[in-house]
Order: sequence, then structure tokens, then C-alpha cells
Amino acid sequence: MKKILYTYSTGIIYLVLALFTSCNDLDLAPTNKFTDLNYWSSPEKASAVLSMAYSQMFAAEQFFINEKLTDNLYEGRGNSDEKRITSGQANAALSRFSDEWKKCYEGIKTCHILLENIDRVPGMDEGLKSRMKAEARFIRAFVYFRLTNHYGAVPLFEASLTMQEANTINRTPKAEVINFVRTELNDILNTIPDRQAYSDNDKGRITKAAVMTLLARTYLYENDWANVASICERIINGEFGQYQLFPSYSGLFLPENEYNDEVILDLGYTLTLRTWSEYYDAIPLSVGGRIHGFSPTQELVDDYIMKNGKGIKDAGSGYNEDDPYVNRDPRFDATIVYHGYNWTKGDGTTSTIYIKPGSSAEAGASNLDEYAGPGQNATGTGYYLRKYFDPTAPAGMAAGLNLILMRYADILLMYAEAKYESGQMNEDIWNKTIKPIRQRAGFTDNTALNYPGTTNLQNIIRRERRCELAIEGLRIFDIRRWKTIETVLNGHPHGAKFAADNTQYIQLDERKFNPERDYLFAVPQSQRDINKNLDQNPGY
Repeated sequence: MKKILYTYSTGIIYLVLALFTSCNDLDLAPTNKFTDLNYWSSPEKASAVLSMAYSQMFAAEQFFINEKLTDNLYEGRGNSDEKRITSGQANAALSRFSDEWKKCYEGIKTCHILLENIDRVPGMDEGLKSRMKAEARFIRAFVYFRLTNHYGAVPLFEASLTMQEANTINRTPKAEVINFVRTELNDILNTIPDRQAYSDNDKGRITKAAVMTLLARTYLYENDWANVASICERIINGEFGQYQLFPSYSGLFLPENEYNDEVILDLGYTLTLRTWSEYYDAIPLSVGGRIHGFSPTQELVDDYIMKNGKGIKDAGSGYNEDDPYVNRDPRFDATIVYHGYNWTKGDGTTSTIYIKPGSSAEAGASNLDEYAGPGQNATGTGYYLRKYFDPTAPAGMAAGLNLILMRYADILLMYAEAKYESGQMNEDIWNKTIKPIRQRAGFTDNTALNYPGTTNLQNIIRRERRCELAIEGLRIFDIRRWKTIETVLNGHPHGAKFAADNTQYIQLDERKFNPERDYLFAVPQSQRDINKNLDQNPGY
């Protein structure tokens, strides 16, 4: 969304926030002094409501906490809701379950407010009105898809509810919710412009490609390979706008390159007006971090291949456990901070990050970043994050960097996976998908770039997806649909080889995944207390 649209007036903030004060999160009725009769007086006021809907579609908080539910990240301090979920201790009263539910239905309510009232705006251009309605319908579809992926069956309704209706509504089966999402996306496709049709002032708005990418994901999460391949092929062929890989992987996530040709949809932020600060607890303390909140696992680190294309455990890879970070996938340096990492600051100067226990002497002073054991201020895994660090952010890391929800590399990866799973993967498909992604990343060795044949190809494609899209909020949905979550979230994750005088890998808190329960979130107990018609998911 273009950033200016997030600077809506105080009045509209109160108008929409007033929706959140009712007894049931499904019935969020406005109580502000604005009314349907006097508010809808201009396109600008309608745009303010749409901007609120954009901001409620997704946010940095959800972007990163979804990663904390996976084997990519580990939280080393406190006892967050995500830690309770991954340790098998969650119950229906957990705040994460109620917060996700509440935020989603707030966004849906805002969409309904716009859809039910925009026709009141006098003299509004019909083309603009139709596009704004289509944008609101996309956001509503996006949020319903978000809901049903976490909870399964959820209440589905297409207009505002009365309090009585909200307190008696039933859950709609997931298949019906997905069908609604797909129908909405297909209905609005011809009303939404493609990327090139928007002016510079409208950069970041929902595009045809965003509509089709979300549609592809609805099929991806059900392993419907034929539809995934068909949709992705149309996007690749430019039917919904022109997209291409940005030349630099690390540059893709820098503020000066926002809205580049790879980005299909992102979350708009801008310094001082709308910011996110999650990385305050993810980067090294010596370069402005606060404490260790979450950090990459050794399991993620180990999945980055060598520059010759081989996994670290493959014969002939050249991997050296005593010097583990050399000759690795170039995306590794762009994503993860390790012992000896050269950190580039916003002013262009560099510093070396010392993490290995006993490295204070190397640092020449007290070493803030050195691993000191569980529950400490420094990293709990021996690693920090670099990807999505905003070098223009002020002290305190209130970043204005956009967060990418959809990008062209994901289209190529979905297409490659769909073709493989359909038995249609070949050298030509590889050369259109995995090869250019690796070339952009910086691979030059032919053994990394050339088609490897069919041996272990599923693992190669899945690993490619993990490393290319690491820390982008998609891993949880991948390991759920692959069913690998039952393995990767059972047992102890690990950190760097910094335990027992640097002779053993750090063993982190045990994780437990119950396949009879943990594929879904619990329906919030607070909602079931209000509405007895809301049944509960198994195991809670």
C-alpha cells in the first residue's frame, strides 16, 4: 500500500477502533460520533477506511511470530505464547489464539464497513469506487484465508452482523471458506489493475498478480499441483503484469529498493509515521540490539548448501565443521549473523561480530554479543538475524522498511514444486525456476546451477524454498502441508557448537507436536464463552 495512505485522520482511527469494543469480536459496531449519514462525504474519507483495512490485513507482529512457530527460529527468553505452542503446552485460553482471531475479524469488519457504505459518497468516480470495493474484497479474502489456515472451520459472513447474529453464528467448514476466497478472487480479478497500470502515487496497492498469487496459495496449501502450476505459469508469462527477480538478493530487502520488479505485495511502512521494531531483539547488541528475543536455529543454518550446490553432509561438499561458514550459499550471509560476521552499518562502516564463547579477547573489550547460555541478553542459539535489518532505522530499531508478503521468486518456487510433484520436472523447468534463483543469489559453480536429475529432487526444491524465503513468514504453512512439522517440531532444536567449551552443539528447549491437535489453533475460549455454537478443535 502506498505509505501516505497509512496517515489517516484521528477521527477515522476512532471510527474504526470503536468497532473493537463490543461483546463479541464478530460484532464490532461503531459508536463514535461519526455516523453513516455524515461520514461518507468524500473519496478521501472512504480511502481512509480502506487504508485501515490494508493495515489490518497483516502486520510485522504476525510476520515474525509465524516464523517463531517453525524450526527456523528459537526464542531464548521468557515464555511467550509461541513457545507454549511449540512446546505442546497451549490451551484454548492462550492469548495468541484469541489475538489472531480478534485481529482477523476486526479487519473483516472494516472491509464490511467500506463495502456497505462507499456508495453513499456523493459524485465518486465509478471506476475508483469499483477498484476500492475490489481491494476491500481482496483484503477480506486474504484475512479469511489467514483465519481458516490457522483454525480450520471459522464463521464466514459477507456483511456486518447484529450482536444477536454474532453471538449465535456457527463455524463454516474450511472447504466452504476456501471456496468463498477463490470465488472472490476470481470475481475481482478484472477490476483490479496490474502493476504497470498504477501511478507512482499508488505503488503498493493490490494488483492482479497479488490476486493470482493468493489464489495459487489456496491450491498450494491443498497440494493441488495442476492449479498451482497453471496459475504460476500465467504469472510467469506476464499475463498479470511484468515481474522479474531483483538482481541482488541482499538488496531486495533494503529500503532504497522498495517496490522493485520482484515485489508483488508488501506491507507498507515509513519512518516515524508507521514503523515496526521487532528487530530490536533480533540483531547483535553491539550494533544496536536490545536483548535476545529470537534467533536462527542450527537446523536452518545447516540447510544452506555449499557454493558447489552440495548439502553440508554430501560427499565432496567441502564442508568443514571447524570452519563452517565459508563457501556457503550466498543467501546465508544475507540472512544470518554468525561468529566472525562482518556487519555493515547504515553509514557504510563495518564491525566484526564476535559470538563464540571466549572471544572477548578477540573483540578487544567486553563482548556484548558473546553466547553466554540460555536466558541471557545475548543470542540463545549463537546466531543473530540480518535479513530485514533496516540500516536507516534510528536507535531502538523503529524501522520503516516494507515487509514483503508476495514476491516473484515464490512464484518460481511454487511452479518448480508443482511441476516436480506432478511428475513433470525436467531440465527446462529447472532452468526457468531454480537456476535463475540461484544465479541471482550469487552461485557460479555449474554443479550448483545445472539440473541435478531426479535424485533427491524433492528435498532439493524444499530446501531451496526454505533458504530463499527464510524469515518471510511462510515456513509454518510449508511444513504443515508437507506434514514434516510432525518431525521438525518434535525434539530438541539446536544452536551453534558453543556448548561444553565449544565442543558440542547447543541443545535448546524441547519442542512437542501432537498431530491430533497441533495442526490447528484452538478456537478462543473467550469466544466460546460468548457463543455456545462455536465448537472446539480436537485436543483442546
